[in-house]
Amino acid sequence: MNLLEVKSICKTYGCGEAAVHALKDVSFTVAKGEFVAVVGESGSGKSTLLNMLGALDTPTSGKVFVDGNDIFKMKESQLTIFRRRNIGFIFQAFNLIPELTVEQNIIFPVLLDYQKPDRKYLRELLAVLGLNERRNHLPSQLSGGQQQRVAIGRALLTRPSLILADEPTGNLDSQNSSEVIALLKEAARKYEQTIVMITHSPSIAQTADRVLKVSDGTLTDLGWCRE
Repeated sequence: MNLLEVKSICKTYGCGEAAVHALKDVSFTVAKGEFVAVVGESGSGKSTLLNMLGALDTPTSGKVFVDGNDIFKMKESQLTIFRRRNIGFIFQAFNLIPELTVEQNIIFPVLLDYQKPDRKYLRELLAVLGLNERRNHLPSQLSGGQQQRVAIGRALLTRPSLILADEPTGNLDSQNSSEVIALLKEAARKYEQTIVMITHSPSIAQTADRVLKVSDGTLTDLGWCRE
């Protein structure tokens, strides 16, 4: 079963001779529970693609379906709620709120949705992420790897069907990078999360189930990785 379907996405910035074609007729699918890496040079269009998948930007043409929902047919208010509940984001810069503790940062999206956090699931995530002893610490008291673990927990707590990770290991050393990728793979298996991850690292890309390459706005499926 496909969790994500992308159909003929195009994105053009500007017009006439100044037009920049960031994405050109991009189509692909991602199965539920699949971990897909997207690689490509800087400026190739991969970040633009991720923004489309997360409805952070609107395509010039084409459609994106998340769990059967045509996200660009939704009204803005509907889309905001759908995105908050169904799509988790993990960024290179962590984007934690400095005044909030580890636990408060993780549950913040749930509170923003006027919901009560699942405390049992929260405790499970803190244990899986190795953050039990850090739950009351502020981001400034954490290492980079620990901060990214918090960001992963924040993305997982709402149980989104799709997680989008934009260079999640970009600010980490090799050991922390390996640990973060292992956590993402465990999430895909244990919680049936579908993950699309942008990375510049060929070695990290090879840890995914499948690799897609974006080059000059076009997409090529490089196929399945084998361990």
